[in-house]
Amino acid sequence: MIPPVGSLHFDSPPGDCHIKYGYAKSGKYYVVKIASGFYDNPKHGLPSNNGLMLLFDKQTGKPISVLLDEGYLTDIRTAAAGYVAAKYLAPKAISCVGIVGTGAQAYYQLKFLSFATECRRAMIWGRDIEKARKITRHPDLSEWTFDIAQNLEQLTAECNLIVTTTTSSHPLLFADQIRPGTHITAVGADNIGKQEIDEKIFSKAEKVVVDSRSQCSTFGDVSYALKKGVIEFEKLVELGEVLTNSSLGRTSENQITVCDLTGIAIQDLQIAQSVYEASNS
Repeated sequence: MIPPVGSLHFDSPPGDCHIKYGYAKSGKYYVVKIASGFYDNPKHGLPSNNGLMLLFDKQTGKPISVLLDEGYLTDIRTAAAGYVAAKYLAPKAISCVGIVGTGAQAYYQLKFLSFATECRRAMIWGRDIEKARKITRHPDLSEWTFDIAQNLEQLTAECNLIVTTTTSSHPLLFADQIRPGTHITAVGADNIGKQEIDEKIFSKAEKVVVDSRSQCSTFGDVSYALKKGVIEFEKLVELGEVLTNSSLGRTSENQITVCDLTGIAIQDLQIAQSVYEASNS
């Protein structure tokens, strides 16, 4: 059971907070996750993202665990979803992995993608070139060979697996930039008002995958394409369906595929439960 996401939006300073909560009918727990992003924080030496997860006993409502992870578990479960998307939707022959954005998720996506592909060439694009260079120097990513893209046209020309990880409120990638055989995983537009992918890209995509049809029709990149009539709701396939039926994923090396990940509460539940049970085993 996954209810609609609760959201708060702030203008001065700019930021947002979203609350995700849910449970599995056969499970023992329910979760409430509060995650925030305040984008001026780095100016003050603070991380942009923060948050915590609350795990409750589903039989009694008793609080079982408070996981003050400061957004770490959200980063991990998002990167894990990116790995799954790439495993089932990316082309077999990946020439270069393109990362749009320079925040924490840029690092985590690359870290997890090393399990999905043998490709070890990556190209980073970001508005702050020093942040891009910092990612290329990360000791955990020493197996990767990096280039820093001068612009997004260069990145889309050379990369056939692209992950967008920004908080952008307007499109960064456009349909005429995307070459045949490219897969895009979009993880940044996780709340109302965010958009990384122009809706016309979805008209070129032969496979459009989402983590949740209902949630992605409300916000995220897919929601813009739905509202403008570029794609139909019935065309959307959930990532969980691809896991159980691989024919719903990529079936040709020349296909353009897109996976829109807005982050769902069942992911928060599973990672919170795993951490809690591991710490008490």
